[in-house]
Amino acid sequence: GREEATGRGVGLLTLKLLSRLGRRIPGTRVVIQGFGNVGTHTAKFLRDAECRIIAVGDATANFYREEGLDVLEMIRYVHSNGGTLAGYTGGDAISHQELLFCNCDVLIPAALGGVLTSENAGHIKAPIVVEAANAPTNPAADAFFDEIGVTVLPDILCNAGGVTASWFEWVQNRQHYQWGMNRVRQELDRILGEAFEQVWQLASSRKVSLRTAAFMLGVGRVHRATELGGIE
Repeated sequence: GREEATGRGVGLLTLKLLSRLGRRIPGTRVVIQGFGNVGTHTAKFLRDAECRIIAVGDATANFYREEGLDVLEMIRYVHSNGGTLAGYTGGDAISHQELLFCNCDVLIPAALGGVLTSENAGHIKAPIVVEAANAPTNPAADAFFDEIGVTVLPDILCNAGGVTASWFEWVQNRQHYQWGMNRVRQELDRILGEAFEQVWQLASSRKVSLRTAAFMLGVGRVHRATELGGIE
C-alpha cells in the first residue's frame, strides 16, 4: 500500500474538503500538475469518485480536455512511455502556464515546490488548491490566497499518506505480521480522515487558515511530547 498511499491520501482529503465546503463531488473539475507516482494515484482516486480530470501535465507535456481526460488511458500510456506524457494524443496540448491557469474547481500541484508564487497567484482561477507536492505555494502566494478566499489544503496534512504508510510498515515489522491491503487502506483513511477533521475544526473555531491550524496542532503535540518525555 505504500506506493499508492500519498496519492490516495491526497484524493481522500480532497473529497473530504469538498464535502466540508458543501460542494457536489461528481463532475468536480480537477487539474493536476505532475503525473508521477503521486499525480497518477491521485487522478485515479478522484476519477473513481466521478470527478472530472480536465487537465494533467508533467515536465514533458500538458494536456486539456473539457469533458475530462481518460485517466486510465493516460496512466497506461505513461507506464509504456518511459514514465512521461510526451507524445500523448488524447487531449489538447497546452503550456505549463495554461495548465496552472485553467478554469477549474480544484488545482492540485503534485510535482515540484514553489510553483505558485506572487507573480502567478493572481491568475489562478481555482477556488481550491490541494498541495500534493511539498511546499508548492510560496509564502507570498499563500498570503494572497488567504486574502481573496482561496482554500488551500496544506502539504503538511495533504501529502502525509506516504509517511503514514511507512509507519505502518514499521509497525508490521515490529509485530512480525503482515497486514492485508484492505486493512492498510482502512487504517490510512481513518488516520488521515481524523487528522483532517481536527484541522478543520480548529481552523473553524479559531478563524485561521487550514495551514495555520495544522501547524498549531503539530507544534502543540510536539510540545506536549517533549514535556511528557522530560525534555526541556
